[in-house]
Amino acid sequence: MEIVKKMNIPASVFYDQVMDSVLFDIRKHTGKSLTRKQLNNFEYVKQFSKNSRARIKVEKLVENTSYHFRTSTTKNDFLVQYDIKPLDEKSCEIRYNEKMESYGFLQKMNDAVLGTILMFFKKRQFTKMLKMMEESY
Repeated sequence: MEIVKKMNIPASVFYDQVMDSVLFDIRKHTGKSLTRKQLNNFEYVKQFSKNSRARIKVEKLVENTSYHFRTSTTKNDFLVQYDIKPLDEKSCEIRYNEKMESYGFLQKMNDAVLGTILMFFKKRQFTKMLKMMEESY
């Protein structure tokens, strides 16, 4: 899934909002208060429910330009990429890319069927989140 959207906020503001969210999530799930400089290649385990958890690894971090991370579970591997391109002092273009690899034939079939249905809702939810980020500026 790829989404490209022009945002009416500076690239640095968008990046700051994403980093604040990332640092909050890490502190919530690990108890560690990190700085942005400590994030590159940082890994932690996130517990979603009693029986569901994932390993999250920050794979690429470039100030005001990109944030890539991987979420790995026993069933899937998700690669999420935020690439930010400043357009001028007050706007930027966000390129969001998400790739998923499923493990096992049944999981792949299940994800193929459900993925098609859920993709519409996921795109809509993501676009709504971007709009809220823009409005909060």
